[in-house]
Amino acid sequence: MSGELAADVRRLVLGAAAASDHERATQADFATFFPDEYGPVSRDDGPDHATASALVFDPTLTRTLLVFHAKGQFWVQPGGHLESDDGSIADAALRELREETGVVVSGLAEPLVYDLDHHGLSSAFGRCSSHLDIGVAVVVPDSAALIVSDESEDVQWWPIAALPDQVPPGFDLRVRRLRDRLPS
Repeated sequence: MSGELAADVRRLVLGAAAASDHERATQADFATFFPDEYGPVSRDDGPDHATASALVFDPTLTRTLLVFHAKGQFWVQPGGHLESDDGSIADAALRELREETGVVVSGLAEPLVYDLDHHGLSSAFGRCSSHLDIGVAVVVPDSAALIVSDESEDVQWWPIAALPDQVPPGFDLRVRRLRDRLPS
């Protein structure tokens, strides 16, 4: 996998807007995995590696698009492992969004609005023990036609104020934090 992806991860980690002690600690944690342009961007780089996800909001910023993850048995944003032909984290996030929901976004304007989330995984995820996820904010019309991929059991829009009970710990805060960084 290209050093370009690891360099992009490092650039995003160093440029992360940390507004709290928790966010500064997460940024420091990511920096230990990406001290240079050779950090773990592929699942072949070890059990702890980068992933990309798209945290999708409707134009009113009151709803988010979630997939019900088959392995994890929880609602979460579309995302997954980086692939060798991904040119950047944003490219990987948009590819995952398209593959998992059918929603196509042609590109994202810089600077990206994104966040960092390092989370452990259960044995259901095989040889992966943790993901260093870079979540990229995406705003799309909520009228887009949706598909359900092989990795998911369902795809739905959810009110941010009433997310489903089956989300990973801290997910609601992550969604609200990222939404609040978007220009209104």
